[in-house]
Amino acid sequence: MRKDKVAFLEHTTLVLQVSGRFTLETASERFSMEQGEMLLIRRNQLGELTKTPLNGEDYQTIVICLKEDLLRQIALEEQIEQGKKYTGAPNILIPGNDFLHAFFQSVIPYVRHSEEKITNAVGMLKVKEAVLLLLHIMPALKDFLFDFSEPYKIDIEKFMLNNFHFNIPIEKFAQLTGRSLAGFKRDFQKVFGMAPRHWLQEKRLSEARHLIETKNKKPSAIYLDLGFETLSHFSHSFKKKFGRTPTQGTY
Repeated sequence: MRKDKVAFLEHTTLVLQVSGRFTLETASERFSMEQGEMLLIRRNQLGELTKTPLNGEDYQTIVICLKEDLLRQIALEEQIEQGKKYTGAPNILIPGNDFLHAFFQSVIPYVRHSEEKITNAVGMLKVKEAVLLLLHIMPALKDFLFDFSEPYKIDIEKFMLNNFHFNIPIEKFAQLTGRSLAGFKRDFQKVFGMAPRHWLQEKRLSEARHLIETKNKKPSAIYLDLGFETLSHFSHSFKKKFGRTPTQGTY
């Protein structure tokens, strides 16, 4: 099993699970897929990805990245009107469909022979084919795919309390809350009374102490989940904050 502790899902993405189990966990949802299942993931999200081989087989997934500039081009070429602002579910399991499964079968050779030089034009055609098939199967996905509006300002306190453990740059937190970096720092100071970096460090260390004292968690099992890059950095920061290393017993 391989767990990517944090992923900034910047672009809308279509995932087909070829073998093994793919799990996506965000602050509010958890999705798990096995062979033959498909998931459409909305842009601008934070999530943890877990990739698990099953039944002795290699883990394999096909990921189609639907970047905004590409979707804009498709909208122009196909004369697709940009719909209203999308407010539905951020992640959608796509029902099994012969057309989509045939499409993914046609993509597998490109994945298995990635050393072959395939032109960008062919790649564009395959992505366009995926988008048109999705719209054919689920017309309501138009707003999901072609909403190009910027994230609106969301509740910064609620968002940060739910997502403080993700190890991403402050600039990404700002983007995900619909703010410029300067606006994010200003609003953050008003809400939390301190700078973002300081608050994140304090919050992560407090959560670590809680998990160690009340849940008997080992430092090596939690430091990545709380946004620390290395165990040594976590231990050093913990000792500086609390006067002891995280392995020196209760407090």
